[in-house]
Amino acid sequence: MNDNQLLRYSRHILLPKIGYEGQEKIVNSHALIVGAGGLGSPVALYLAASGVGKLTICDFDTVDLTNLQRQIIHTTQSVGVNKALSAQQSIQILNPQITVKTVQQKSTEAEFVQLAKDADVVIDCSDNFATRYALNRICFNLKKPLVSGAAIGFEGQISVFDFRNETSPCYHCLYPDTGSDTEMRCTENGVFAPLVGIIGTMQAAEVLKLIMQIGENLQGRLLLLDALSMEWRTIKLNRDSACTVCSAKL
Repeated sequence: MNDNQLLRYSRHILLPKIGYEGQEKIVNSHALIVGAGGLGSPVALYLAASGVGKLTICDFDTVDLTNLQRQIIHTTQSVGVNKALSAQQSIQILNPQITVKTVQQKSTEAEFVQLAKDADVVIDCSDNFATRYALNRICFNLKKPLVSGAAIGFEGQISVFDFRNETSPCYHCLYPDTGSDTEMRCTENGVFAPLVGIIGTMQAAEVLKLIMQIGENLQGRLLLLDALSMEWRTIKLNRDSACTVCSAKL
């Protein structure tokens, strides 16, 4: 790290659990963010502010006026602009020292494989089960850590699937793919604005811990938040012996 980086990230470096070595790991890391909406916004901003050296942001959608209630990486001037590109522009203002790659078209599973291969950690900030299942399969096969978050209405959840650990359950263990395309989306059901900020910020924290290999991550645990009562619940997750993704290959 140069002198400017040492100053910029000094409040991290002062933390004994991080120090120079931890921050250097962050600076040399590469995170793949799938989705630049409500969850992806705080994830991208906090990872950029923390100094993650390279971010790849995938989103084929464009910014809509209704997004601005919660997708804080975008501005009024971003309406009509691709979300990945808008996120890149905001990040460059926040921290010009990092590299941001954008993927502005809808990616196939094969394309996601190539993107995930180059990343140290994958963050699922998508809003559909098809993408979540695909990222889960890819990260399991590549043994890449996956940080998963979701939010709808006043309820949010977050978990970590660290496939570098052979005992880790996967997303399919939690939500088996039944072939149904029924799912809840913000466009149809609404979402409490700060909720995505809370969950997304926690995703960013889990990513940084995984990069630095510090603390205890959320592998094997699902955190559920009811923002109306501001109560958290923790559910223990175990690998499903009947899972067609992670247990079938044991």
